[in-house]
Amino acid sequence: MTAKSAAAAARATVYGYPRQGPNRELKKAVEGYWKGRVTAEALRTTAAKLRAANWRQLADAGVDEVPTGDFSYYDHVLDTTVMVGAIPGRHRDAVAADPLDGYFAMARGTQDVAPLEMTKWFDTNYHYLVPELGPDTVFTSDPAKQVTELGEALALGLSARPVLVGPVTYLLLAKPAPGVPADFEPLTLLDRLLPVYAEVLADLRAAGAEWVQLDEPALVQDRTPAELDAAARAYRALGSLTDRPRLLVASYFNRLGDALPVLAKAPVDGLALDFTDAAAANLDALAAVGGLPGKRLVAGVVNGRNVWINDLEKSLATLGTLLGLAARVDVAASCSLLHVPLDTALERDIEPQIRRWLAFARQKTAEVVALARGLALGTDAITGELAANRADLAARATSPITHDPAVRARAAAVRDTDARRSQPYAERAAAQRAHLRLPLLPTTTIGSFPQTGELRTARADLRTGRIDTAGYEERIRAEIQDVVSFQEKAGLDVLVHGEPERNDMVQYFAEQLTGYLATEQGWVQSYGTRYVRPPILAGDISRPEPMTVRWTTYAQSLTDRPVKGMLTGPVTMLAWSFVRDDQPLGDTARQVALALRDEVDDLEAGGTSVIQVDEPALRETLPLRTVDRPAYLAWATEAFRLSTGGVRPDTQIHTHMCYAEFGDIVQAIDDLDADVISLEAARSHMQVARELAAHGYPREAGPGVYDIHSPRVPSAEEAADLLRTGLRAIPAERLWVNPDCGLKTRGWPETRASLENLVAAARAVREELSAS
Repeated sequence: MTAKSAAAAARATVYGYPRQGPNRELKKAVEGYWKGRVTAEALRTTAAKLRAANWRQLADAGVDEVPTGDFSYYDHVLDTTVMVGAIPGRHRDAVAADPLDGYFAMARGTQDVAPLEMTKWFDTNYHYLVPELGPDTVFTSDPAKQVTELGEALALGLSARPVLVGPVTYLLLAKPAPGVPADFEPLTLLDRLLPVYAEVLADLRAAGAEWVQLDEPALVQDRTPAELDAAARAYRALGSLTDRPRLLVASYFNRLGDALPVLAKAPVDGLALDFTDAAAANLDALAAVGGLPGKRLVAGVVNGRNVWINDLEKSLATLGTLLGLAARVDVAASCSLLHVPLDTALERDIEPQIRRWLAFARQKTAEVVALARGLALGTDAITGELAANRADLAARATSPITHDPAVRARAAAVRDTDARRSQPYAERAAAQRAHLRLPLLPTTTIGSFPQTGELRTARADLRTGRIDTAGYEERIRAEIQDVVSFQEKAGLDVLVHGEPERNDMVQYFAEQLTGYLATEQGWVQSYGTRYVRPPILAGDISRPEPMTVRWTTYAQSLTDRPVKGMLTGPVTMLAWSFVRDDQPLGDTARQVALALRDEVDDLEAGGTSVIQVDEPALRETLPLRTVDRPAYLAWATEAFRLSTGGVRPDTQIHTHMCYAEFGDIVQAIDDLDADVISLEAARSHMQVARELAAHGYPREAGPGVYDIHSPRVPSAEEAADLLRTGLRAIPAERLWVNPDCGLKTRGWPETRASLENLVAAARAVREELSAS
């Protein structure tokens, strides 16, 4: 096919779409089902309506081929676990008794059975449920979900492409099941898994699928020769099947590197590649292997992870370069649009001019369609779109919103000493022990307490004017009093104020910093039914006035025990926002760090002796390629130290991280120079404690003993057992006792019981230590 005919064949598509619905209908239906207010049939009906609405919206916008199978009640990796029959042994009875209840039991656990571990999906803020596999795992095909959803789309008269997690990525994301040796490699199960994928592909072909997309994002990470050989073997086997649809192997989030020639040579029918940001290197690599003669190339030229408008002319230039490298070039977003909000038209409080700089899922779909039309018909076909796009890009580049000379001057004046504490850790630790006088195995929580319906109602009432500021603040004071009183009675050693005034750990601060935009309906799925509204970092950052001092000092006035000041760290402020793409991330991080430094200093001046600066996103934002990591970790750890480096030696700095793989950033954790770190550990059975010990981590640590993302209440003995495991890696004088994460999403009954058991466990283990 010539370049001209390839352009004429260009079609628009996407890999996935936001699941929740315009009013988060899916969240409400699923949570209603959990509470017994929504039947299983009503839940299925709601889900089917949302899927159909998404497909119709995509088709009406001009998308030529809609994705199916990307929709999920909870998580698409968990859906894959069901599809291949890899149900953990402890959940098989529940799944057999009721597949839907069993599905949610795997996701959330029950009082008697622990859920699957949850961690970040590559370097995004989406969480997936980690498959648990072992040498005895038996895979069986269950394609019902995929076949059903494909049938729904075809019944609407649409061209549809099922999207599956590919077999190599599925195994690379998996972990050894409990009781399986830690050195077991799930990828050794590939030859056992491939026949199941072959069955699923045959069933989808029989159901009418012309193309099936197999997502292999794990191949954009550094991969060993053995792993690349496994990928080659997998797609040689699947591509050689006679009873199959055409196969499109998709990658995203970065460049393919050594995996690109492997996939280019495989007997598959097309590749989908990311051509944004770091993945732009895919273009040169594709040319180096001679392109994809006779195959389809789906070019992800619209950034599916950020919210800024596309540079249409730049993307058209990239697409034009690609035309000679494949038999057909189609246009797509770089990844699933799951990672962005639904529609900028829902945002009434963002200035219209600024809103024109933004593209959410619907706007990105329109960009993809416009680019496909421009590629197929020439730029004359999209003259209006190109002119408007040029004007919007120019308006953003020259806007005073994006540049504050005072902020830039302060950031430029930072010295190396500003990012270092005045004394080394050993001297600080002695000063803090003398000042705080905490017991062995001190107990604390991570920060937030349950966000009750009454609190959410109070915030809504304040926004709508049903109550005034005085009435709202009285409600917050009463909640803080209750939280402090409970913690004292429960016996916790270091208290928190519970954060009742905070809507979200990033949004709360973003709303008080210059340079940020807040959304009304910019919901993005974090995990399951947990949706967040990431703020938009549009300009230079500063802190006009204190953000947390008032409520923290109020809580401290209620108790003689230390109350932690709670802040969100600079890297997490970036990672859980939509960041500006017009300057290096390190520059933006330094601006945020300086704003937080002002807050830390004010908390200390107000009498706060323990200050926690959370950085749960430090690992999440780690570049997928090893070669890119040192530069990131250098500015990320410097930003944390810059925010905390000005306090006295006897002020104890904490940080917190959760739901990520920590083993490969232990040195960076050390480089933060925090006095205490708390980390998620309950679902991973204290793995992080062993990783800290192996590194020789010299500071205090609190690996979590209470999994707060499950409704089950751990017993005191269960928590004590985890503590004993932790003590085998971390000395008692440096071990803290705490939950995995904040308690915002939990209810009060389970929170009370769990924390009382946590304190009881600490006391029991203290007694054991004193008796030994």
